[in-house]
Amino acid sequence: MKLYGAPMPAPNPRRVRIFLAEKGIDLPETPVDMRKREHKSADFRAKNSMGQLPALELDDGTCISETVAICRYFEETHPEPPLFGRTAVEKALVDQWIRRVEFAVMMPVGNFWRHAHPYTAALLTQFKDFGESNKETYQGAQKYLDRELDGREFLVGDSYTMADICLLSTVDFAEWIGLPVEDEFANLKAWRERVKARPSADA
Repeated sequence: MKLYGAPMPAPNPRRVRIFLAEKGIDLPETPVDMRKREHKSADFRAKNSMGQLPALELDDGTCISETVAICRYFEETHPEPPLFGRTAVEKALVDQWIRRVEFAVMMPVGNFWRHAHPYTAALLTQFKDFGESNKETYQGAQKYLDRELDGREFLVGDSYTMADICLLSTVDFAEWIGLPVEDEFANLKAWRERVKARPSADA
């Protein structure tokens, strides 16, 4: 079995590393050099036709891509501790929050990264006004999260789950590209301090 990924600050490979750390699974990451565009090579596209990281290649040659799909595989093969919820309600809420994080939080962060950051200017055509407009959208997402985290330890009650992993990797990447968590959002900042204190956050 091989897990193909890339080091920080790439947020998606980090999601899987955090998940594996929480599960206590020792699976070394096989690095793919994104700066050299190795993830777009014909050899790698044979494993993941989207040319994206991470990707998990099983012993029988089956390749799984997309972070949540990879982590669900490990949830099934290593069910403890559960990171997608225990009960039907918890599992539904974890899925709900993963979707909200990806659409309401990661989308504006990704749009800012693609269209307003100087590093990506050399890689693709940017629409800078659109990119900059996503700062306000991301601030709105922070305000929403701050309200939702009032009185909660984690996104889904008192259990650390894949939803928290998705959010942590997103807000950390956002800070790296120049979109920090605003000081006024005390609940969100406190949540981030709690989850960053977990040993898995260093993965």
